[in-house]
Amino acid sequence: MKITDYTLYLVPPRWLFLKIETDEGISGWGEPVVEGKAHTVEAAVREMMDALVGKDPLRIEDHWQVMYRAGFYRGGPILMSAIAGIDQALWDIKGKFYNAPVYQLLGGACRESMRVYSWIGGDRPADVGLAALEKRNAGFTAVKMNATEELQFIDSHGKIDQVLERVAAIREAVGPDFGIGVDFHGRVHKPMAKVLAKALEPYRLMFIEEPVLPENNEALRDIATHTSTPIATGERMFSRWDFKQLLADGYVDIIQPDLSHAGGITECKKIFAMAEAYDVAVAPHCPLGPIALAACLQVDATAYNAFIQEQSLGIHYNKGNDLLDYLVDSTVFDYGDGYVKIPQGPGLGIEINEEYVRERAAEGHRWRNPVWRHKDGSVAEW
Repeated sequence: MKITDYTLYLVPPRWLFLKIETDEGISGWGEPVVEGKAHTVEAAVREMMDALVGKDPLRIEDHWQVMYRAGFYRGGPILMSAIAGIDQALWDIKGKFYNAPVYQLLGGACRESMRVYSWIGGDRPADVGLAALEKRNAGFTAVKMNATEELQFIDSHGKIDQVLERVAAIREAVGPDFGIGVDFHGRVHKPMAKVLAKALEPYRLMFIEEPVLPENNEALRDIATHTSTPIATGERMFSRWDFKQLLADGYVDIIQPDLSHAGGITECKKIFAMAEAYDVAVAPHCPLGPIALAACLQVDATAYNAFIQEQSLGIHYNKGNDLLDYLVDSTVFDYGDGYVKIPQGPGLGIEINEEYVRERAAEGHRWRNPVWRHKDGSVAEW
């Protein structure tokens, strides 16, 4: 079997889909994208695919190593996201070739279903108490929200109080046993992160996410001394080498690699296993589309330390199209009692509605994240 062709589809709301075709009529789908940089990743995929057309798609490990190591410059969000989407598509082909879900080719499942959480609020969180209650009534057992708006290195305790009011409203609405994740989103610098982490302690959160930017991961040591709340990070880390020091330092409790950013199924399976050796849990990042979610669930099925999965249904970024729109059978992601079953079809376990993909790709997108500024005019972390 040989790779014969590929097609890239830029589709709303902010996604990029890749279809790889073979001479045996088997095709595979991947989702290589960086939010706000889809066109850049598209160019990287095209460069990498030049070396793959005509090759055997089943040699996934070799292709991964060539894509990663054959380039003098490696790593980072663009190159690793391009590799990720190609890798997902190759695993989809391989599963279809052997008529088995990907998880069976990775050693088999250790669970039948995966707990999922839902986003509430938006970039500027408000009215989250009612939103959390709606998600609980819809069957979810956990939610995540952005903690803050923009924060200076040293900012007012009034802004901290606003965060506490929102989290308190959620806890009051959903009760003591409902999972709440609070995403600092890299908007908080070390001085205020210590204050906020300690202040949130009484609300018994599921985790605090990305309390500082990953380039400041050494600050997690100080933040960890101010809270017993589990600390999560990793959505902006892109390879096992990025995670190596983080795990060795021992101040993180949950890692969140993204299977569309961190080298795909091949690399994330290795990252998950590294984390297990350090007794660290995994909650994969996935505010993206159905192909990315399917890839996550295939690896989650095989990973003992995977405990909850992000998914984008109804997320505030999904304007115009949502998670299920591009699927022939959307029931593959039916959520019940806060869980989703692992897809059982061959490959990634989903069927993409290519006709609809083509229709929406004709519109495409140029999604960009907002640029925020502080009162003094300086740029703020978003």
